[in-house]
Amino acid sequence: MENRRSTRLVCWICAVVALATMPSFAQQKPLQKVRLAVGTTVLNVGYPMLTLAVTLGYWKEEGYDVELLPVGASLQAIQQMVAGNAEFAEVNASVIVQSNAKNDLPVRIVMANGVIDWAVAVDADGPIKSVKDLKGKTLGVFSLATGGIAYLNSYLRANGIDPARDLEMVPLGLGAPPVEALRTNKVQGLLYWAAAISTFENAGLKLRKLVGDDWRTYPDYSMSTMQATIDKNPAAVIGMARGAAKATVFALANPDCARKLHWARYPSTKPSGADEATLIKWDMNNQQAQLDSLSDGYKLNGGKLWGNADPAAFNRLVAFMLAAKQIDKTVSATKMIVGIPDFFTKVNAFDVKAIQESAKACKFDL
Repeated sequence: MENRRSTRLVCWICAVVALATMPSFAQQKPLQKVRLAVGTTVLNVGYPMLTLAVTLGYWKEEGYDVELLPVGASLQAIQQMVAGNAEFAEVNASVIVQSNAKNDLPVRIVMANGVIDWAVAVDADGPIKSVKDLKGKTLGVFSLATGGIAYLNSYLRANGIDPARDLEMVPLGLGAPPVEALRTNKVQGLLYWAAAISTFENAGLKLRKLVGDDWRTYPDYSMSTMQATIDKNPAAVIGMARGAAKATVFALANPDCARKLHWARYPSTKPSGADEATLIKWDMNNQQAQLDSLSDGYKLNGGKLWGNADPAAFNRLVAFMLAAKQIDKTVSATKMIVGIPDFFTKVNAFDVKAIQESAKACKFDL
């Protein structure tokens, strides 16, 4: 009898130990819901650093269920974050600077992604060969408040052109209107960002791009959050940046795999109106514009840590905006960049080579 009791006791202990050591979904922490407002209207293939982090589960690995919210322009994304409708925002760096310098809002840079990638696109076979040839011409722009105008005005003045008197600008939005306006010579150039210009090329335009020598030396698209979020949940800030960094590494290692994954996860964003080979070419062109910016952003910010925000680069942007009268007082980049100790080293605590090898293999059920 005693032996039977001892045997039962041993079996009970073994069962308890086994249950304690078995992986259990009930024992895992539930994913924390996070909302990321994105300064765009459509999450097409041109946002791999965000969409791939969802598709490949990089943010889930960090413990977060992330919802991407395309809300319009960067200003609207910041407004959503300030209002508490999103914890993070992916926006133009200039809007982060303005939030701090003009509105005293504690918006912080979580990670730097791209660079200023605006250009004046003109007919490749037309008479406009340099910026000086823009004098007396009409340019199409997304809107008269679009961010690239400040860079263009500086570029024009440096070449002896008065932007207020020697040039006209007309708002055209996106899609077919700017393409048609250039084709019919209603405008002689289009001032847009790289991904938008790629869609004009996809529509059949052959373009020459005029770019200021300094434009790509300024940081642009960046992930941001409020200081209150950093204070309350620094682990989430690290995790969000790390997930986006992994996605960036993956997309750069195999752009076509990134495109395939995007089409599988977001089929409604796949272009239409042509054969499959042409559709692939269009979206690869669109995505490459963003990948070039991400690659340049990595180099601009030191070329060692993914997502690193270099204070010197952001201070150059502040100085430019002050000279362009986009802000009326300076603000320190150090104040704007997340202040968690060793932040970007912690963000980069992942196996870059393993991510690259996974991308090159591209073995996923699509």
